[in-house]
Amino acid sequence: MNLNERPRRLRRTDGLRKLVRQVHLNSGNLVLPMFVREGASDPTPIASMPGVVQHSRASLAKAVREAADAGVGAVMLFGVPSTKDANGDAACDPNSILASAIRWTKAEIGDALPLIADLCLDEFTNHGHCGVLDAHGNVDNDATLAQYQRMSLTLAEAGADILGLSGMMDGQVGAVRETLDAAGSTDTVLLAYAAKFASAFYGPFRDAVESSLEGDRRAYQQDPANITEAIREVRLDIAEGADIVMVKPGLPYLDIIAKVAAEVDVPVAAYVVSGESSMIEAAAAAGMIDRERAILETLTSVKRAGADIITTYWATEVAHILNR
Repeated sequence: MNLNERPRRLRRTDGLRKLVRQVHLNSGNLVLPMFVREGASDPTPIASMPGVVQHSRASLAKAVREAADAGVGAVMLFGVPSTKDANGDAACDPNSILASAIRWTKAEIGDALPLIADLCLDEFTNHGHCGVLDAHGNVDNDATLAQYQRMSLTLAEAGADILGLSGMMDGQVGAVRETLDAAGSTDTVLLAYAAKFASAFYGPFRDAVESSLEGDRRAYQQDPANITEAIREVRLDIAEGADIVMVKPGLPYLDIIAKVAAEVDVPVAAYVVSGESSMIEAAAAAGMIDRERAILETLTSVKRAGADIITTYWATEVAHILNR
């Protein structure tokens, strides 16, 4: 046989494979999500998310320091409050668990790595939805925007560098940007969950934040079958002032990540969500897959699809792996 092309030549050794590798994970592009429980004296393991905990103040400080030392790019904070109500008013309280966690984190690491605060009401409402309900039990978009505006001021004043607008309300980016700018918080970065799908993969996360969700979120999160709608949402968020746009979840939506990355000129983030992570952990625990290889392959695929930033519960662990 006369083979003029032999692609296997470039795969023969580890050195050759590294030499021609096109996509590289970088610890500085990883974001570590963290849950902080109000009143906790010790970290509480989350049964459906192996290796992930609801943090106390002390364990939060230790974990963010480790993340910073490992070279992780940012941390993302979610609050787990002790009280909830219909409007999520605790989210706007300057002494909320989320605002307090922002201050604790800043006291520990300062500006060593950016701090992202989740701007949404679902953790704080007794019905578990991401907004205020109207008389018919539907999420009232515009009443919710008013709460987001109040919450944005609380989180920005507490010291958040980036606000993660995850509620999928129409006009949320513009409403928050206008409020922050009017208050002088023009440097606060807005990370828009621009293409957030009504996914089955969020289940373990709802355990982590002790969600009180009644029903589902298909009336405001996106239909998993739609592509054009996702691009429209991304364009609207950028037009309203989003600095970064996110696609969520990650693996089931690699095509959306790729299309968004090709369309926009702002950084693109992706979130490898709780259900995706827990599936890999479960398969690894059962001896079905090589855990470390599966984690790296998963994150590399998200990067290859076009994500500049990847939010993952493995961020610190992967940073250590990359630093070997």
